[in-house]
Amino acid sequence: MSPAALLVEIFGRVQENALAAVDGLTPEQLAQRPVSARDDANPVGWLVWHLARVQDDHVADVAGHEQVWTADGWARRFDLPLDDADIGYGHTTEEVGLVRADADLLAGYLRAVHARSAAYLSGLAPADLDRVVDERWDPPVTLGVRLVSVGDDGTQHAGQAAYARGLLGL
Repeated sequence: MSPAALLVEIFGRVQENALAAVDGLTPEQLAQRPVSARDDANPVGWLVWHLARVQDDHVADVAGHEQVWTADGWARRFDLPLDDADIGYGHTTEEVGLVRADADLLAGYLRAVHARSAAYLSGLAPADLDRVVDERWDPPVTLGVRLVSVGDDGTQHAGQAAYARGLLGL
């Protein structure tokens, strides 16, 4: 298996698990926060929106293209009271509560992000993965490390979404 095929596989699993987490849920269920000691746990809908936004943002950055979020009109369709550049990183509990959508909208956006990501990943050669994409870190971050990070982040958030769905009793 090539490195590109391996990356496409992990990103595909993120999509599959996240789609399963939102499947059939109502907008109210997607926004329902799991019961926690502080009542500010992230709901299924926010987790899936966030993992899609991070993937869209990070892959667009390393690929040198506009995010699906703005290029394909998803920001307008979601119509969230957030800046179009917002990916959910560092959201307060109030900001998390602003992310409301139905399952079809979330799934559509996630599928669009995955399609764009898979197209980019499929074209990578092994040597591409050694390209430095972020010099703000020591050591500088390579494309391979950045993509593994995005896949890992997506896997974690998809798992959290599945867990939160389970807490809804579904």
